[in-house]
Amino acid sequence: PSTDICTHRRMMNARNTYGLCKPCMNDGNTEGTNIFSLPVVPLQPGLMTDLLSFRFLDILAARKDPSGLSGEVLIDGAPQPPNFKCLSGYVVQDDVVMGTLTVRENLRFSAALRLPSSVKDKEKDKMVDRVIQELGLGRVANSKVGTQLIRGISGGERKRTNIGMELIIDPPVLFLDEPTTGLDASTANSVLLLLKRMGNNGRNIILSIHQPRYSIYRLFDSLTLLVNGKQVYHGPARSALDYFSDMGFTCEAHNNPADFFLDVINGDSTAVALNNADSEGVWTTNQFENESREKGIEDKLVEEYRSSQHYRQTKAELDRIVQGKQGMTVSRSRTITYNTGFLTQFKWVLKRTFRNLALNPQTSVAQVAVTLFLALIVGALFFDVKEDQSGIQNRYLAGALFFIVTNQCFSSLSAAELFITERKLFTHEYISGYYRVSVYFLSKILSDILVMRTIPAIVFSCVAYFMIGLKPTAEAFFTFLFSVAMVAYTATAMAMAISADQTVVAIANIFMTIACVFMMIFAGLLVNLPSIAGWLAWLNTAPRSAWTALQGNEFTGLNFCQGLNSSVAPPGLACTGEEFLDQQGVLHDSWGLWQNHLALGVMTLVFLAIAYLKLRFIRKFT
Repeated sequence: PSTDICTHRRMMNARNTYGLCKPCMNDGNTEGTNIFSLPVVPLQPGLMTDLLSFRFLDILAARKDPSGLSGEVLIDGAPQPPNFKCLSGYVVQDDVVMGTLTVRENLRFSAALRLPSSVKDKEKDKMVDRVIQELGLGRVANSKVGTQLIRGISGGERKRTNIGMELIIDPPVLFLDEPTTGLDASTANSVLLLLKRMGNNGRNIILSIHQPRYSIYRLFDSLTLLVNGKQVYHGPARSALDYFSDMGFTCEAHNNPADFFLDVINGDSTAVALNNADSEGVWTTNQFENESREKGIEDKLVEEYRSSQHYRQTKAELDRIVQGKQGMTVSRSRTITYNTGFLTQFKWVLKRTFRNLALNPQTSVAQVAVTLFLALIVGALFFDVKEDQSGIQNRYLAGALFFIVTNQCFSSLSAAELFITERKLFTHEYISGYYRVSVYFLSKILSDILVMRTIPAIVFSCVAYFMIGLKPTAEAFFTFLFSVAMVAYTATAMAMAISADQTVVAIANIFMTIACVFMMIFAGLLVNLPSIAGWLAWLNTAPRSAWTALQGNEFTGLNFCQGLNSSVAPPGLACTGEEFLDQQGVLHDSWGLWQNHLALGVMTLVFLAIAYLKLRFIRKFT
């Protein structure tokens, strides 16, 4: 479909609109941040428009935080819908596709979640095939996109895959944020040629690009130049050189026009001005510089543009477009709509998450391998403990159980990067209406708990429990396994709660390490908790609950004074496990054991709730 888009200003306070708009020539200043002074940009259908400003592109695409912005946005004469970002296509600067999946699988994921549920799977597959054909990706359709560890497709093919993720919904407008970033000159040119062909076929292409080479620049139909948010040119790209030449700036024969324009608007132009200083209406470089000293080059360029024929034509076009539309209500909300239900989203996101783990097993394999190694170490250190006084030390004071708890806590530090490494992917897909935050959150939690926490906990328990020689009963073993898994879940949830709003893994790990050390101090090995000050008694941390549960499970029913007459036992000597637990202030009845598991469960839920709220309310707009 053909879609007219324009922007228009009615207030000086960073007021922008998309669609069909009418400019107001009131130049009165208004308090506030002056981001865009007077962008007046009608964008016609079927053209490829270059905006030399990525911030303006984000505003046009409804991807920028609306706080501090005011104005009107019109699409085909109607106000921009609140869910415009879900209806349009937006290709971000950095590639945001799952590298472990193939090109076809990525496109199928987009089709499954962004196309309505009423569209049958066969039709979605046909749309995927059509996009692959249109983008020339047939040769690599079944190849993995690639990661740092997996060799994949080329940079240009990866960029085209990103474009295809947006073309699946056949958007009325396609926005691209610097699509040539990271590409060599030849690949960048091929990507822009593709976009040009799409524009010639009736698609609306709007992109931001910095310093394009000439072979790319000449592909643009229209050009918009902004300097510090002030519009200094909007019109046909092929007329831009003549426009600046009439102002007194002439581009040298072998200079790139895009570089030339940036030189001019930045005030450090080396352009050669026309030498005919006596010609009427023609500015020489000296005349322009003198005027610029008084008004500033930005204001002078804006003034020249407003007196130009391009501006008058634009204003006349906008007046025609918005005639009779002044009374329209403008929505300032940002709404995300979904074409699929919760269960459909959950199925596809969970499937992709598990497939990503299966195809990129380095982390999970390393986690299990390290866990197995540590289990062998602790099993060898405390091998076959005896049921005597030395057994108390090996089980408790030397810290076999404490080491197990500590290992589970620090092994869960890897969860700190769970939401950080995919932050850009999640933000883009959420804003584009792929899935709900809750869907992504639950999928990541389930995959991490099952693969990265439960399996290592089972491996560790099976190896360490029998090597140490703990109570040889099925009930005691499964209680031990459950306790080890619960402390792993709690530590993982805490790591997620700490890192959910972080952007740097190293910083999240620092906070996690501090939290773990703090919890170890109050776990009970370094200090006997019943003896500490009352105002610190509330510090019942996850390691403390897990360690107490393991002690209650292991020491109950043990006798450490076999063959020794209890009447002649030294005072204070604990001959039974119950006596030892009483000395440590540990409840050893059935409720005493399970209340620690309940405490771990409550802490896990609280930490997960904090992580979800952080993920839900982190800043998702630029």
